[in-house]
Amino acid sequence: MTQELIIDIAMANRSGETAEIMRRYNDVFQRHDPSALDELVAQDCVIENTAPAPEGERHTGKAACVELWSAIATAPGTRFDLEETFVAGDRATIRWRYWMADGSSLCGVNLMRVADGRIIEAMGYVKG
Repeated sequence: MTQELIIDIAMANRSGETAEIMRRYNDVFQRHDPSALDELVAQDCVIENTAPAPEGERHTGKAACVELWSAIATAPGTRFDLEETFVAGDRATIRWRYWMADGSSLCGVNLMRVADGRIIEAMGYVKG
């Protein structure tokens, strides 16, 4: 019995590019250094934030997205624990736990989309 393996090179290349962008994006929050965001965020980026519940606030455009993520990345006494990043083509899912300055935490997920080497969409969801 033969087993057939089909490899989509274009999809594999997109996944590799998306994975690298997600690594750099996650580093912003791990290092508390938003300096890479300008290169990572597209002009037409849209974020659907986790707050306020239940729908979250929508942030549209590069400046608004960079401003939001910069504030999150540099918030004193906070940190993100990355649980998993899964990439498929131009999409990524990031599972995380966010620790607030008071020691409490939230578990959540970001659904990300990349085009032309930049983040164009991020939808955040939290448990609770």
